[in-house]
Amino acid sequence: MSEAGTPYPVSVTVEYPDRELDRLSTLFRVVFAAPIIALLAMVIGLDHGGDVAGGWRIHIVMGGFLIVPTMLMIVFRRKYPKWWFDYNVNLTSFVARVLAYMLLLRDEYPSTDEEQAVRVRIPYPDARNGLDRLLPLVKWILVLPHVIALWLLSVLAFLAAVIAWFAILVNGGYPKDLFEFQVGVIRWGIRVASYALLMVTDEYPPFRLGE
Repeated sequence: MSEAGTPYPVSVTVEYPDRELDRLSTLFRVVFAAPIIALLAMVIGLDHGGDVAGGWRIHIVMGGFLIVPTMLMIVFRRKYPKWWFDYNVNLTSFVARVLAYMLLLRDEYPSTDEEQAVRVRIPYPDARNGLDRLLPLVKWILVLPHVIALWLLSVLAFLAAVIAWFAILVNGGYPKDLFEFQVGVIRWGIRVASYALLMVTDEYPPFRLGE
């Protein structure tokens, strides 16, 4: 388990904008973001399912992240195909760029392939010697405390985005403390996903926003 102050293998950073953010883009961010969100929804297989109490469901086998196939490969073959890893990491980075845009952290339109100012660093694992072959079967249970924490943090992140929205419209800048908080929430979520869904590390993610 990563101790406080010890860098976690998965790193997420977002450059703080050293200029005034675009007020027009901020004002209509939901409208401007609609096309890229629709594209992301098609990539990860997000759809509205009436059979799930009117909620959202994410297909994890037929499309989007390679989760179940990766779990089976680690359990039965102790392998993590490199191109599967690259795909999962690139998709994670794309999701991070869209989140940063939606939370108003940056006003560059999210690229589908370029890194831009949002950097996600996930090391390629040694599946045979560095990953437990049975742990992927229970990781989703082990991270339940993180899921609860992230749910609460997501509510705070929404409120922080609303405050930042007004701040940017008034003075063109994102309050630094709120910016760091939002980046921390994204970082926390990606670390949990890297542990439980992408299965790139067996090091339990820390309960912290910082590096």
